[in-house]
Amino acid sequence: MARIALTSDRAGPLWLGLLALSLAALPWYKGTSLLTGPAASALFEAMSGRGWFWPLIVVTLALGALALTRNWQRSNIALGLTLAALILYLWQGFAVGLRGPSAEWVGGLFPQAAEGQTGLGWGGFMAGVALIGLISDLIAARGFCRGERFSSFCITAIVSLLTAFVFFPIISLGMAAFVDTDGNLALGTFVERLSASELWGVGCLIGQGRCGVVVNTVILGVLSATLATLLGLALALLVNRTDFRMKRALRAISILPIITPPFVVGVAIILLFGRTGLITSGVADLLGVRPGRWVYGLPGILIAQVLAFAPVTFLVLLSTLEAINPTLEEAARTLGARSMKTFKTVTWPLLRPGLAAAFLLAFIESLADFGNPIVLGGGFEVLSVKIFFAVVGARYDLGNAATLAMILLALTLIAFWLQMRWMGKKSYVTVTGKSDAGLAAPLPPVLKIGVFAVVLPWIVFTLAVYIIIAAGGFVTDIGRWDLTPTFDHLSTAFRFEFAESGLELYGSAWDSMITTLWVAGIAAPLTTLVGILTAWLVARQDFTGRRAFEFGTMLSFAIPGTVVGVSYVAAFNVPPVDITGTAAILIICFVFRNMPVGMRAGLAALAQIDKSMEEASQTMGAGGATTLRRVVMPLIRPAIFTALVYSFVTAMTAVSAVIFLVSARHNMATAYIMGRVEAGEYALAIAYSAVLMIVMILCVVIIQLLVGTRKLGRRKELQGGGAAAPAE
Repeated sequence: MARIALTSDRAGPLWLGLLALSLAALPWYKGTSLLTGPAASALFEAMSGRGWFWPLIVVTLALGALALTRNWQRSNIALGLTLAALILYLWQGFAVGLRGPSAEWVGGLFPQAAEGQTGLGWGGFMAGVALIGLISDLIAARGFCRGERFSSFCITAIVSLLTAFVFFPIISLGMAAFVDTDGNLALGTFVERLSASELWGVGCLIGQGRCGVVVNTVILGVLSATLATLLGLALALLVNRTDFRMKRALRAISILPIITPPFVVGVAIILLFGRTGLITSGVADLLGVRPGRWVYGLPGILIAQVLAFAPVTFLVLLSTLEAINPTLEEAARTLGARSMKTFKTVTWPLLRPGLAAAFLLAFIESLADFGNPIVLGGGFEVLSVKIFFAVVGARYDLGNAATLAMILLALTLIAFWLQMRWMGKKSYVTVTGKSDAGLAAPLPPVLKIGVFAVVLPWIVFTLAVYIIIAAGGFVTDIGRWDLTPTFDHLSTAFRFEFAESGLELYGSAWDSMITTLWVAGIAAPLTTLVGILTAWLVARQDFTGRRAFEFGTMLSFAIPGTVVGVSYVAAFNVPPVDITGTAAILIICFVFRNMPVGMRAGLAALAQIDKSMEEASQTMGAGGATTLRRVVMPLIRPAIFTALVYSFVTAMTAVSAVIFLVSARHNMATAYIMGRVEAGEYALAIAYSAVLMIVMILCVVIIQLLVGTRKLGRRKELQGGGAAAPAE
């Protein structure tokens, strides 16, 4: 054990060495490189007149001198100097911006600050990593996480990353809401934006015109969440409480919208119910009426959102139904309660947590939805579209976009608060250590009829939508119902040739497809790693602030994607971290947007694993990293698979946050599809979407093969009797 502790104590000097290397030898600014361009370290910049680097360099030298003493890692002076270095590191980044100093006294103290500075490069980022690592080592030496260096570093690193990529963007967005177009503080402008009549008008509710954007968003969110929750409940009851024979097919159909790119469902609805749509034209000819445009607006968006969100609510409510102890319902029937009475008094109250979670998820998704409102909105404005045009419209107005985004975030937080109030402090625990071998109560006949009446039309409608998606990209013009088979649209998007130099790609969609695959392929493992690691820390480590740590990791999932996209523009479009327009910002967005899913999957899997196996590993001398890699990870492969698939599919199909972050160099599939839809090229958009769905299915199969399944060493009975032998 002494040898292990000695090895662990070497981490501090290594982090300190990396910090010194970052300041003295690595290029500090973005755009400089040791190999391809001028490389200027922080030390070189300081000696060249940029004096704001000297305080950080001096503190680092003091730390180096202190490191020559014995037991320096356990001293208060070392921790104090490291925290001071971190503060100075952050200060030097924000004190001087791209156009000059952020305050007059900085310009007076450092005249060269008037020239400004660009964003951090490799040296700047490595210095930040070194400071975080050094802090984690010093607090571990003082007993944090019982002195376990790996756990201490993981917690410190995740907290730092959440601060940088979740909390800092939201704070930057909030600050942007209080400035005018020239960047000056303007509280009056903020009040004017916030109180605009176009936001809060209620004319549609009193029969006097249109409602405001905020009111429209709330109405759409409530209607969409309510209908999606009811439809999800009907699907869950049909699967769990009836003898319906096509349950597998129903599950497969319900999952399709999850892997469907945005805009496509909206396009299919237009082709079915638009002014020249198949169903609209047929009904108009049958009844002798003029086709209308009713699908553009609230009805069309609502249909598309319910179709998209019902699978999510179905999965949530199905897991809730399966968790209800059937002995409770059996006891009610034994006491003489009829099936409807049992459902009302026992089953329905126990569904409350699932209903609240499903409604909240659908409500948040509706608030953040951008694809369906942009295609089907017509004159019905919602916040997500309003924010988009404030950023990418003819007049760039980040302050107005920030104000609208903060309203959207406030609506989400209010929904969370209302959910907590509705749930109250009642207990919904039904799974105990006692036997639950009872039979689940059958669905009352009236409810069974109602469930079939709701689900069957939904199945027919879903199949119609996906028939359009399957066929629309392979006919001449699906919009005009020219159904002549053709591969022209597919060729336009994905044409390629084998030349003497090799495979050459000519299709217009190749760049976005390759970028999407690269970004999703990098983001998915990182998302899974951070999520599973966070789950392990929350479930297995006992440290101060654990509850706050868990809450902070879940906050990113509660923030609507539109708010995330605008906040990243506000935070990372200027130094010190100016990464807007790069692939890095897309990957970072996906990682911290989706990590809570991996975390929750990991927590659920870890709850089924006895801690004694990890304790045995540590007793044998293994550290936290080795125990996690060799003991925990093989046992939670289902959770790893879930996190990988969800993060990969979400990265392939996300649009609400990504639409603000794509660039000409790094375009994503969803942005390409949106461009084709806006240009009226429905067939090309559908063809691309069909290919994208096939690619996602293939990638999910590959992920399954790579991750594998969890295999436990069960004993097998020998043939012909005899003692059992361990499984190989």
